[in-house]
Amino acid sequence: MIDIRQASGIAVGSIRSAKLRSTLTTLGIIIGVAAVVANVSLGTSFNQYFTDELGSLGSNFIIIYSQDVNIFYDEQLEVIRNTPGVVGASAFNQQTAAVTYLSATRQIDVQGVGEDSQDISNLVVDEGNFLTDKDRYVAVLGREVAEEKFDKEVSIKNYIDITFRRNDGSTVTRKFRVKGILEGEDNTFVQGGPDRDVSIYIPIDTMNEILGVEDYSGFSAKTESAEDVREVSEQVDKRLARNLGVSARELDNEDAKPYRIFDQADILEQLDSLANSLTILITVIALVALIVGSIGIMNIMLVTVTERTKEIGLFKALGFTRSDILTLFMLESVIVGIIGGILGTLLGMIGSFAVETYLDIPRVFPPYLILLGFFISFVVGLVAGVYPASRASRLNPVEALRHE
Repeated sequence: MIDIRQASGIAVGSIRSAKLRSTLTTLGIIIGVAAVVANVSLGTSFNQYFTDELGSLGSNFIIIYSQDVNIFYDEQLEVIRNTPGVVGASAFNQQTAAVTYLSATRQIDVQGVGEDSQDISNLVVDEGNFLTDKDRYVAVLGREVAEEKFDKEVSIKNYIDITFRRNDGSTVTRKFRVKGILEGEDNTFVQGGPDRDVSIYIPIDTMNEILGVEDYSGFSAKTESAEDVREVSEQVDKRLARNLGVSARELDNEDAKPYRIFDQADILEQLDSLANSLTILITVIALVALIVGSIGIMNIMLVTVTERTKEIGLFKALGFTRSDILTLFMLESVIVGIIGGILGTLLGMIGSFAVETYLDIPRVFPPYLILLGFFISFVVGLVAGVYPASRASRLNPVEALRHE
């Protein structure tokens, strides 16, 4: 039985003697391993990003949207507030309205909210103050609305005109004084409602008075902790359904309820599912590259067997057994795979770091990815070398020595 060190030395010598061929052979492995490592790292980073974004919105929120008009009133708001585990609840209305500042008019999402919504929705005021329940014609602007939407930046105490559409098709315009400007946010894929950076907040009582309505578009609620948000959300769902006349047997039928309810756990599950699906899809594509790389190794090793037929015959004449020849060629294939794995893992780390930096998402690189890169390259090299090595070991030594 050939010594493993001796076999490794012969295999490395063979690889060095054909540098171009060895480089081209490892290229497919490098690309495949780099793609797998980078994609798994990016998937982990996106999951962390989504979790962080949800945390910035509040880790224990519940949002209930009405599916029709004249569904939600103060009665339903009290039902939510009286649900065990709910520590705060607020109603909201929303409409895309024409907002005018100086001579510029823009279509902007206007939110009618209560004082409690600041804490429930985790709204952070950078300048001025947030709304109170005693306020009337005042507004709090998202940072992008204040700085970018109009020709000139809007400041505290400036006035804006908001033109609303009533249900009867008529419009009404009212002047609002800017009371506060929210802290700006990074670009986000996750929202517990409309994008606060491009929204305007006004007192909900004022908005309902202008629109001539008494109902609400929905409610936002906050639970005591993130751990009980799912349980409390289910209780809110049951109580609202009962209050609105939905039977217990239709509680699981979303079409039977005139509203939609979701919480932080629902959003996180959906985002995890989306991120995992994208990661799996892209990783499968990367695995195809690995398969192509393994085929490349196999083809090159088959060519190597042909080129080294006389050498194989000489090895056998010197007493190398079939097992020794098999070991030599398998080691050569595995070494090529591992070299490709090392370079591919490094390239994957650099690539994922560059993309994460560009997208400004958390840079997460689980240590197990290094082991994954080595394992994949080892398996690819091993599998790709089986047939060529087996073929080399079966060559007749006499015929091999005669080969030209």
